[in-house]
Amino acid sequence: MNYRGLPSENQSRKTPPLVIITGMVPLYGHSWAQRLLTRQIARSTISHAYLITGPGRVGRRSLAVWFIQALYCENPPEPGVPCGECRPCQQAARLQHPDIHPVTTEEGAATIKIDQIRQLQRDLALVPYQAPYRIALLTNFEKATIGAQNALLKTLEEAPSRVILLLTADSPESVLPTIQSRCEVLRLRPMPVDALTAALTDSPKPVSEPAFLARIAGGRPGLALTLSQDSDQLALRKSWLDNLIQALHDDRIGRFKLAEQAAKDRANLRSGLELWSSFWRDVLLAKTGRLSALTNSDYAEEIQQTAAALTLEEAAQLLEEAEESLRGLDLNLNARLLVEVLTLGWPFLPN
Repeated sequence: MNYRGLPSENQSRKTPPLVIITGMVPLYGHSWAQRLLTRQIARSTISHAYLITGPGRVGRRSLAVWFIQALYCENPPEPGVPCGECRPCQQAARLQHPDIHPVTTEEGAATIKIDQIRQLQRDLALVPYQAPYRIALLTNFEKATIGAQNALLKTLEEAPSRVILLLTADSPESVLPTIQSRCEVLRLRPMPVDALTAALTDSPKPVSEPAFLARIAGGRPGLALTLSQDSDQLALRKSWLDNLIQALHDDRIGRFKLAEQAAKDRANLRSGLELWSSFWRDVLLAKTGRLSALTNSDYAEEIQQTAAALTLEEAAQLLEEAEESLRGLDLNLNARLLVEVLTLGWPFLPN
């Protein structure tokens, strides 16, 4: 059977940023973290390093940029709260401030490399140009090589007094324990679907179908906004879910083909596996009669048909295997083998 094609890495890199913070665009769902950081700024108890974790597109980068704005703002309405309008706030929103040093995977690369960390260390050794701090923003740091993570340890242990490091990652466990232990960890979680629906409805730029977007985004504000702005992302979601459903009715050879195709799409593999995990979570919900809680409500018929063919224990096991595949991805296991093992564990349903 033929599976729907997934976009190449080059295509995926054309996707716009998840959340663009300019002016006073609200940061949804993490007010507790904002209050914590505001208090630290007001009381001068700022940590030298923070690790902001949570599922992709939950708002990790957005919170980090908001914090930088709060640190750099020239006209805060109150201590630790950015105005969003002054020049440093605007520069921080675009990551174009001379004292901000962004680090992420380079064009065409899958990892953050040790040379990038060494260059960052040279930059951070300089006195801040115009702000009170030089700030390193290391996004998706779970993609850093072990060498790069070890190289950062020296800076974390002996950071200059006017340097702050902001790291984002999927989970604290996806980085070295020595990195985690030297950072203040902020664990972000998805919003309740109803709360995100209300936030999208009341947004300065209201979106169409806010309830549907909030649900399929699983309460992740960044993903909901991306889906509202980019039809290609909705098509990508559909292709991954359609391929899963098709594979349930396919033989082993077809599943090997799907695994080969999925593993090649490195840029979208994690989000694809998360979608598959959400499908199996919905199947488990369907087995317990909680149809109103389905994330992928537009696939309710397929979810119910799959649930009818499984026991509750089998559905729970399939969800656990899907989540285990995500943990395997964090450990840099062979992607194709990982997807092969995952898909071969799915039930073989009649056509």
